[in-house]
Amino acid sequence: MTPRTPARFADSRHEDRRRTFPALQPLEGEDFASSWWGNAWVEALEDTALDRARLTRGRAYARRGHVDAITVTPGRVMAYVHGTRARPYRTEIRLRTLTDGDWDDFLATAAARPDHIAALLDKDVPHALASVADLLPTPGDLIPDCSCPDDGYPCKHAAALCYQTARLLDEDPFVLFLMRGRGEREILADLSHRNATRSAAERTGAASGTPVPTVPASEALAARQLPPLPPPFAPPAHPGRPPAYPQTPGAPDPLALDLLATEAASRAHTLLATGTDPLAQLTQWQDAVRLAAAHPGSGLTASTRALYRDLAVATDHTPTDLARAVAAWRQGGLAALAVLEEPWDPPAGPFDRARPALIAADFPHFRPWRNHLSTRSLQLRFGRDGLWYGYESDPDREDWWPRGTPDADPVGALTALLGR
Repeated sequence: MTPRTPARFADSRHEDRRRTFPALQPLEGEDFASSWWGNAWVEALEDTALDRARLTRGRAYARRGHVDAITVTPGRVMAYVHGTRARPYRTEIRLRTLTDGDWDDFLATAAARPDHIAALLDKDVPHALASVADLLPTPGDLIPDCSCPDDGYPCKHAAALCYQTARLLDEDPFVLFLMRGRGEREILADLSHRNATRSAAERTGAASGTPVPTVPASEALAARQLPPLPPPFAPPAHPGRPPAYPQTPGAPDPLALDLLATEAASRAHTLLATGTDPLAQLTQWQDAVRLAAAHPGSGLTASTRALYRDLAVATDHTPTDLARAVAAWRQGGLAALAVLEEPWDPPAGPFDRARPALIAADFPHFRPWRNHLSTRSLQLRFGRDGLWYGYESDPDREDWWPRGTPDADPVGALTALLGR
């Protein structure tokens, strides 16, 4: 028997898959969209139209605010559009929703790169990500329907709805994702789960092949001489965990309290056990990056989004700056963060030998600049610790994100970056 979906989850998902937007104000400018995905929606409409005159009247209707509230559900956009008669027409645009396989490809690709996650959280859609599952409509993908007697394809009311929908997409690309079948909370929850699973796999991958030690029951229960008790007042093996703080109106944020208590316990334990404070030499920004990197959500869950926002504001950075720095910290700690933020001029030697080594390994197109070697989408940075750090960007974007494992050999670092 197939297990039933819990009612609370079913209701939440239903609410997430239906959004209604108030009627938009009349448009004073010329363009209905400024984002590339909003313009792609407009192009799909205009390439489908069989009558340019109806498009012109539809633009005028949309610009004058003839479109009432717009409701978006998977595969459908609906609104009432005012025409020449007193009663408005019921108008809708239908389009294909993505399959579960398409969504799996899209979410797997997004979760694999922190820059893609950061872009989605900033209401941006990378070109490379949009092409994974054919998110954007193509000519013929939009199917208009209207209760008016006009048999145009599309009629002016459907065209007006399309143009106003482009304004919604411009503000929030998650409206496009909802049209294709999934709501914002559902997508972010899936990305958070995939990101946490990926982080856990990376942390435990090296030990995954080690068998778990076992003890035969007969040996465990056999009579034996117990060892003496440990000396009193020895420091514990691990710092203690704080209590659970409730969510109380007017009280401090429970996550912030938990984080503060956990950090205090960890630093006190290290100081007690070693006599040194490992965090005393960190700057405020470095410590903020370290704190954010300790949470596997990468800013996707509600709690970690608040953490990233607060840490970024406190250090005069953006959440995207913090996400990029967290990726560097996870790549190699404080040394990798320095590589991200501090270009420098390395002396002759390992850096000068890197390009011949890359050419010999069939990577001839790297251009040097200070301690960087770059192609259109790949980059190696030489650190002061003598290691090479891999970076990746969408082609020609100059939006570099740390990837891969540092290596003393530039070819080895590039191989780790490419997953070969």
